[in-house]
Amino acid sequence: MAGGGAFRFTDRAAREREEELLAPSATRSAATRGRERPEPEDPLRTAFERDRDRILHAKAFRRLKHKTQVFLNPDGDHFVTRLTHTLQVTQVARSLARALGLNETLAEAIALAHDVGHSPFGHIGEDAFDPYVPGGWHHAAQGVRIVEVLEHLNLTWEVRDGVRAHSWKIDPPPSTREGECVRYADRIGYLSHDALDAVRAGVLRPTDLPARARAVFGEPGSQMVGAMIDAVVEGSLADGGRVVMSPEPLEAMHELRAFMFERVYNSETAAGQKHLTISVIRRLVDHHVAHPELMPESYRDPEADVLTQVVDYVSGMTDRFALNTHDRLFGDDASARMRPLLR
Repeated sequence: MAGGGAFRFTDRAAREREEELLAPSATRSAATRGRERPEPEDPLRTAFERDRDRILHAKAFRRLKHKTQVFLNPDGDHFVTRLTHTLQVTQVARSLARALGLNETLAEAIALAHDVGHSPFGHIGEDAFDPYVPGGWHHAAQGVRIVEVLEHLNLTWEVRDGVRAHSWKIDPPPSTREGECVRYADRIGYLSHDALDAVRAGVLRPTDLPARARAVFGEPGSQMVGAMIDAVVEGSLADGGRVVMSPEPLEAMHELRAFMFERVYNSETAAGQKHLTISVIRRLVDHHVAHPELMPESYRDPEADVLTQVVDYVSGMTDRFALNTHDRLFGDDASARMRPLLR
């Protein structure tokens, strides 16, 4: 293809010349383990660029804008949602990957997809599905199911592996260093911005945060994010093989996380809404198991049993769709009762 003047044509082959650009431990686009269903290569985009684009156009990604991060049904416009959390995690993951000479596009694709499997109502909603799934329900596994089965995105193995293991609860850990970047980016994103939201909501005062976390990372928000990124870059360069945080900041992060679970995630405010949230989700699941004809054909895995189809459907709901469906089916007013306790 001819080129000239102010432009330079850059196709996939040009962008796959990564040996001189990436660190030895980085994942090369041209060396991907591939897709479940082989496809012809795209002439312009690398394999991971195609994955990123498919995720951005996925229905599950769009639904994140109406899913809870921490505070249910927040009145304020500036509270973090699952979508804004995802975008923040993506920025942090890209920053880490770029600083460490890793494949920034792979980190971006994993980060964009890492929470597509999340249930309505955040982690409170996640707990509601446990009785229906042997071994318990987890949004990471559901995210892989969405991209593989429900939306047929046919992503590369590396991206699916990163989604599978983005949570620190999952073992084995990610197989790529870029997946490790997303693990840290997720924790950096939720700790810093959830703390900021808790202050905004009046649940915490800035001075309530652990003294060591404030001394090491600064105030919640951009200052804390920047300090945590620096700590991961410094720790990883010192380790030389894994993406890790330096020991002292890591201890401060653990202390901050324990504090956030005690004062925010497991607080009286969260407990006050947990019972209602679980009731809404389980009534929706039980009702649709009894009446599977109510589920749209467009969001079903025809090879799965009815209960699995129902869990796919209800776990994919946004907060407002779940509440509206519940109230319409049961003549209830759970939407009103789930108004935020904090304004």
